[in-house]
Formats: sequence, structure tokens, C-alpha cells
Amino acid sequence: MKYCVYGLGAVGGLLGGRLAAAGFQVSAVALGETLHAVQSNGLKLICDGKEDTVAINVSDDPAALGPQDVVIISVKNTAIGAVAANLAPLLHPGTTIISAMNGVPWWFYHGLEGVKIDKPIESVDPDGSITRHIDPSRVVGCVANLSASTPAPGVVQHKPNPKFTLGEPTGGSTSERCAVVLDAMRKAGLDAHGADSIQREIWFKLWGNMTLNPISAMTGATSDNVVADPLVRGFMARCMEEARRVGSKIGIELDATPESRFDATRKLGKFKTSMLQDAEAQKPLELDALVAAVREIATDVGIETPNIDALFGLARLYARRHSLYPEAKD
Repeated sequence: MKYCVYGLGAVGGLLGGRLAAAGFQVSAVALGETLHAVQSNGLKLICDGKEDTVAINVSDDPAALGPQDVVIISVKNTAIGAVAANLAPLLHPGTTIISAMNGVPWWFYHGLEGVKIDKPIESVDPDGSITRHIDPSRVVGCVANLSASTPAPGVVQHKPNPKFTLGEPTGGSTSERCAVVLDAMRKAGLDAHGADSIQREIWFKLWGNMTLNPISAMTGATSDNVVADPLVRGFMARCMEEARRVGSKIGIELDATPESRFDATRKLGKFKTSMLQDAEAQKPLELDALVAAVREIATDVGIETPNIDALFGLARLYARRHSLYPEAKD
């Protein structure tokens, strides 16, 4: 089996590095400083002070790597349009695409039993080009629950026990392709599980990230400080209850409470969210996949979300003021 990781950030670097270290045939697509660092020094993984370095065949040209059996896409949602347009050289008729990104993916409605909406989610696929380039039937969804960062190009620092959940958009995880990838992840020492509904797993993770990420980016606060403020928690809880109602409307029921999610965040300790890291690095913010897409789905199913609207408006204004989100088109 040939694996290719498209994007060697925190999640992609961890997956690619662990698979390569376990002896799997792994290549990667990377750009700029990350490309040069991995070519020169290998990919470095750091956990609890222990450093491992693995050699990976990396290129900025997918055509140089050729067709793969599994392509793991782990890039920011702000980059997925360009990735989709360049993906063809990595694909053969049976290639499986693992979608391991934050927020609502372009294929979210595909196979979702709770609602039949035959349209792209325009917040993440505005012209439908991603769906045209990547047939949703190729996709297996992946949710990563971990604390990781890239302190330098080609270096991934992470806390122990990262968890990965895989599932078919049409439901379940017993397909042959899911079984193959889950087995590979487990052999690489990763905590990997299958899901009955990968959309539910995505929505549950989003349920917390949708508020925590943009609030941390706007304020510069780490996770512990965000959830320590009772007024901020109250606003977050109101946003989360709106998102719960949207989820219920599309057949995704959440049995947790906002307070239980805050407790889970507290247990992770002090950390910078991925969006805060992006803001500090002056990288575009993933507001569309984490917040705008939730508003769009709410509109599609006829639910008002005034608190989520306010969250998106504030975060968008902040991001535009710092050149981290596109200006409105005339």
C-alpha cells in the first residue's frame, strides 16, 4: 500500500511520521520551508521530550510522486480548493482519500441520512469545484483529537495518545478501505477507532471548536483562560445550544452538555488552539469551515442562530482587520 500525506502540518506530519516509522511506504506533498526542512533533515516528531526523525519522500509536485492507494488530506480548509485542483496525479481508480481536516468538510451532506440536500456547502466549496475534483464516494472521513503544534518547519510536537476516528460518509466503518487504514494506524501505534456516523463525530468536535477557536484567536487567550470566564462560557453555551438544534434537524443528536465540553477542555490543560496559532503566525483563519458552514446548514434547514451569527461577525471583522480573511466582494 502506498500512502501519501498532502500537507505536513501538525496532524498530517504526525500521521505521516508514525506510518513511515512503522515501515509503511509513505510520501508527502509539502511546500516552502516545510518541504526544504523535511528534504534536508527528515520529519521530526517530539512527544514528552523524546524525538524521532523519519525520512519521507516529499515533493511540492504531486506528479513526481505518482498514483497512491491512500491519500491523506490534512491541510487548512483555506487551502483545500488549490489542493483539490492539483490532486489528480495522485489518484488511480481505486484511491481512497482520507479527509482529516478541521470543521465541516465539503462532502458533509454526502450520505447524511438525516437530511437530503443536494448542493455543495458553499461556505467551504463556493463554486462546487472541490466536489468536481474529489468525488465524495472516494472519501473516508477522519476526526483527529489531539494536542499538537509545529514549532518549526518539519517538526511536530504533540502530547501523548492522539486519537483518530474514521468512518464512511454513508455510515459505518466496516468497509474494506476503512479496515485497511484503521489497521495501518494501529500498527503505527495510533489510537484509531471506527465510527457509526463520521458526521456525528465531526459535529461533536466542531461543537466545541466552533466557539473556542475563534474566541481564542480574537482575544489571544489560551484554552484555560477562555473557559475560566463565566460570561464567555455563557456565550459559548448559547452558541452550542444553537448548533445542537441544527444538528438535531439533520439527524445528529448530541447527548453531552456545554459544561461537559468545558470540563473536557479543562482536562487538556493550557494550550493554544489551532486558530490562535494561525492568528499569531499571520495565516488565514478557518472561519468558513468552523463557523460559516454551521450558519449555512442552519439556513438550509430553517433554524435561526443569532448567537452563532454574532460570533461569526465578530471573528470575521477581527480577521479582516488583520488581513486573515478575504474582504467582501463588491
